[in-house]
Amino acid sequence: MRMFKSYSPKMVAKHITRLFKGRIYIHGRGRYDFDRGFLVIPEEPQQHHYQTINEVNQEIRRMRVLTD
Repeated sequence: MRMFKSYSPKMVAKHITRLFKGRIYIHGRGRYDFDRGFLVIPEEPQQHHYQTINEVNQEIRRMRVLTD
């Protein structure tokens, strides 16, 4: 599990695309799982979970488009 002390969507997206499956913890935002290179919604999500997942997954999509 990787722990991020601060939230930066680019840094989180870069980590997720390298490992493809696992778990991360973002200080102040909580624990997140990722699978197949994208963040997945937790079992009991709160509003900030949706926002974080949306931002990071958009950044992952941007990174993939730029590399293709």
